[in-house]
Amino acid sequence: MNRNERLQMRKRDAFNGLLQRLNGTPDLTIKLALAALYLAIAVYLWAQQASVEIPALKHLMRYALTVYLLFGGAALLLYPIGLRMARDRLQCIGLVNHAGIPPDLLHKCRDSGNPRVTVWEFNNRSIPLEDWEKKRPAIETTLGINIVKLAYARGKSRVLVYAVPAGEDLPEVLRWGVSCLSRESFVLVLGEGYAGPVTVNLAHVPHILLGGSTGSGKSVLLKLLLMQCIKKGARVFIADFKGGVDFPKVWHDKCRMCITEESLLDTLDRLVAALENRKSEFAALGCPNIDSYNKIRRPLPRLIFACDEAAEMLDKTGADAGRKKLLAQIESRLSTIARQGRAFGIHLILATQRPDAAVIPGQIKNNMDFRVCGRADNVLSQIILDSTDAADQIPKDARGRFITGDGTVFQGYLFDESVI
Repeated sequence: MNRNERLQMRKRDAFNGLLQRLNGTPDLTIKLALAALYLAIAVYLWAQQASVEIPALKHLMRYALTVYLLFGGAALLLYPIGLRMARDRLQCIGLVNHAGIPPDLLHKCRDSGNPRVTVWEFNNRSIPLEDWEKKRPAIETTLGINIVKLAYARGKSRVLVYAVPAGEDLPEVLRWGVSCLSRESFVLVLGEGYAGPVTVNLAHVPHILLGGSTGSGKSVLLKLLLMQCIKKGARVFIADFKGGVDFPKVWHDKCRMCITEESLLDTLDRLVAALENRKSEFAALGCPNIDSYNKIRRPLPRLIFACDEAAEMLDKTGADAGRKKLLAQIESRLSTIARQGRAFGIHLILATQRPDAAVIPGQIKNNMDFRVCGRADNVLSQIILDSTDAADQIPKDARGRFITGDGTVFQGYLFDESVI
């Protein structure tokens, strides 16, 4: 890009920036100004033709006014304003291909599935989607948006940016209500994202890993998920090695609590035995999973095992030989459930601050496909999500703000524990 092109781009950016400051959304501002000009010209033409007394000239002006109204209105409605501005701004942040060419914005439209979301369609100029992901924070800043999702379209020739305006941030506090509970079989609601409710279906994604730094709100999110499991008829087992103090009495009434390693191993033995029993019953009836079985037999409840701080349960640091043997047995049972539990309706929901290999072995962690992270630094985010998305996208002072493994940011619900 030569000096003249840079100068022209700065002029265009300054002009668009002025319009943006006038109304906050550049496209709307420009279209309002053009609409006002369009109407002013239309009124002027109408007034002029009304004052003309020569019939032929009056007829000509009436025809011209009709053409102007039709074609001018169509152009105003259909022409996508701001295409060059978007191109210039993406070039400024370095989102370009090997030849230095930035993506072209083709058009914008409302997402048919969610009116809150605008879809920006770009000709991506052979720029890999990974480069878009790396530039995600810069794209959000320069275009004044919060990105919900990035996706390829038309093969890989187009990139779709699903976004909401930057001013539409998530609420700091989101209260749970009865209407928030999903009516679908075992769909659990985690909170609200930019595109609407964020959910997980345990029938499809059986195990959940929650992580984040101290005070990020992961314990509240865990309880939110367990509350919904109880309301949907599941039997819930909770490991809490703090004597159960983090769970009020109502949880002890509704769930089976494990407060010692011995009681935990006994509970896991029972869950593995239930898994083997269900495996035999399903095989005898030719049922591939619990949903199929429940359609022809007395329904079996889903079984949920949860732990609020997995490090308290699995960390071998400083353990003697006897305790290491006990922890190995616990790991073995958890690994069996992680590998085979989905089809038989037995699920793990584990929360921990730092789920590294010393806390959650790979054979368990690798089977926990649905991962959620609260605020975290780069290292912790990498451990939980295999990316630095949590460090990049969640404010350091945010509480109850999370991001999923696919990059969906959401605010978790707060709920009254007495209502479970």
